[in-house]
Amino acid sequence: MIPVEPPEPLDDLLDTLASFLDARHAELLAPLFLGTVLAWGRRTATAWFRACGIGAEFRRGYTLLGSLGRRVPLLASVAFGHLRRSIDPGPRWLFALDDTPTRRYGPPVEGAGTHRNPTPGPAHQRYLYGHVWVTLAWAVRHPGWDTLALPLWADLYIRAKDLPAIDADRRPEFRTRLDMAAAQIAWAARAVHGSGKPVWVAVDGGYSNQPVLRAARKEGVVVVGRLRKDAALYGLPPAPPGGRRRPGRPPVYGKDRLSLARRGAHPLGWQEVQCHQYQKDVTKQVKTFLATWHPAGGVIRVVVVREDDGWLAYFCTDPGASAKDILEAAADRTALEQVNKDVKEVEGAGQQQLRYWRANAGAFNLCLWSHAAVEWWAWDQPDEELADRSASPWDTAERRPSHQDKRKALQRECLWQEFQSRLRGRPCPPEILEMVQALLWRGG
Repeated sequence: MIPVEPPEPLDDLLDTLASFLDARHAELLAPLFLGTVLAWGRRTATAWFRACGIGAEFRRGYTLLGSLGRRVPLLASVAFGHLRRSIDPGPRWLFALDDTPTRRYGPPVEGAGTHRNPTPGPAHQRYLYGHVWVTLAWAVRHPGWDTLALPLWADLYIRAKDLPAIDADRRPEFRTRLDMAAAQIAWAARAVHGSGKPVWVAVDGGYSNQPVLRAARKEGVVVVGRLRKDAALYGLPPAPPGGRRRPGRPPVYGKDRLSLARRGAHPLGWQEVQCHQYQKDVTKQVKTFLATWHPAGGVIRVVVVREDDGWLAYFCTDPGASAKDILEAAADRTALEQVNKDVKEVEGAGQQQLRYWRANAGAFNLCLWSHAAVEWWAWDQPDEELADRSASPWDTAERRPSHQDKRKALQRECLWQEFQSRLRGRPCPPEILEMVQALLWRGG
C-alpha cells in the first residue's frame, strides 16, 4: 500500500494521541488509524496492517493495540478534548450510554462468553458467544444532520465465571456493567468540569439502576432513562404541619404509592408537548409529575408519553426539567444505537481475530475513535462532497450522508492528497486527472 498522510485536522489529533504512547511504537498510530479507514473486506488486524503498509511491523502493531487497551480513559480524554474545541455542545452536555455485543469465534478468546443477544433476528438466537462492550458517546446536534453520537470510550465486560480462564498476571478485576457505567459517568463529569453547562446522561432501562444513579448524583450529573411500568414510585414527602420543621432528619420519600399503570391508562389529564425527535418536529401527548424513587435517592420528574402501541414512561433526576427536554434527550440516546451498528458493520469492530483481552479492548476503542474522527472530519464538509447519489435515482437525494458515505469521502481525500503529493507541482494531463477522479469516486 502506498504511504498516505492523514488530512487536517486528523493529523494533529493523531500526533497528540501518539505523544501519550510508548515512543517505541507510537509512530505506528497514524498508519494504523489510516489502516482502519483504508482497509477493505474482513477487517482483521492484519488487514489494517496491510492497508497502511506496516505488514513487516506486525508484531509492533499487535503490541500497539495492547498499549491502546491499557490507556483507554486517557486517550479518550485527549480525543474528546479535540472534538469539543470545534463542536458546539448546545445548552447542555448530553452523553449516551449503552452496551453492545460483538460475536467471536474460536476457543481461547480472553473475555469472551455467552451473553444475551439483543438482536436475535429471524433465527431467534437468544444468546451469542462473544464480547460485550459498555460504551459512552457524546450526543450532539449537527446543524444539518440532526443528532449524531460521537463514541468516546468502551469497557469490556467480562463475566465472573469467565475470568479464571485469563492468566493471573493479566487478569482484570471483576466489574459489573453498572460499575463500568458509573466510572464512565464520573469520567464525563470530570472531562467537562468548569464549562458552566449542565451534564446530562441518557441511559437505557437496564442502566436505570441504583449504582449508576448514585454515581451520577455524586458527580452532579442529570440522568434521563426509561422507567419500568411497575416502578415503585412514591409521592412527595409530606410538608411539616404549620411550616415548622420537626426535630430529626426530614423525610426524603413520600408514603403514598403511585401507580404508573393507572396513570397511563386513564383517559384524562393528557397534555400536548412540541418536541424534536428522530429528525422531525412532533407533537406528543404526555403526563408529567414529580415523584420520589429509592434508586434515584429522592425526587424525580416522571413523563408518561402516549404512543401508537401504548404508553412509555421516562424519568429525569432533575425535577425542574421540562417534558420536552426529557423526551428529546431520550430520543437522542438512540443515536448511540446507530453508532453501535455502524462500528460493527462499517468499521468492522469485532473482526480483528485477537486473543488477548487488552488487545481486543484496544482494537474496539480504535474502531470507536475512527468512527468519531470520520464524523469530526466530515462535520463541516458539504453534503455533495460526501455523497453523490446522481447515479442512484432510486435513492433519496435529500437523505443525510451515512457514516459509510463519510468514510468513503475520507478515503478519497487521503488518496487524492497522496496523488497530488506524487505530482510534486508538475503538470498532469487532464485525462489522467479525470481518470483518477473517476476511479476514486467509483472505487471509494
